[in-house]
Amino acid sequence: MKFTKKTKLSSEIPTASMPDIIFMLLIFFMVTTVLREYSGLPIELPKAKRIEKLKSKRHTAQIWVSKEGLISIEDKLFAVQDVKHIMYERRSADPQITISLKADESARMEIISGVHNELREADALKLNYSTKTEVN
Repeated sequence: MKFTKKTKLSSEIPTASMPDIIFMLLIFFMVTTVLREYSGLPIELPKAKRIEKLKSKRHTAQIWVSKEGLISIEDKLFAVQDVKHIMYERRSADPQITISLKADESARMEIISGVHNELREADALKLNYSTKTEVN
């Protein structure tokens, strides 16, 4: 009597524990991920006696001007001459856009005036000056 080997090699990868591994990785990345807050320019906002909140942050573009003369639009640094092109593109993409200008109280008026002129040329006339309330 002859015996024959009936061994078959299985080339399949077991997938029974795959969902467990996926959920463990998902939980790991959710726990270890740090959501960054705005990492823009450090500025000291001027104080105001009365302020109003913007109606919608969705249709708002942020422009930051530091006391060193740096201009940041949506976390990227630009020169004064570039403001017109960037805001024109943003305004053509969203006609309801409001520009929120946040300038350091020590910023030079020359730079702020240059930003104003560039915004006028880009036809971005809805402008909001951001301040913080004065504490009495």
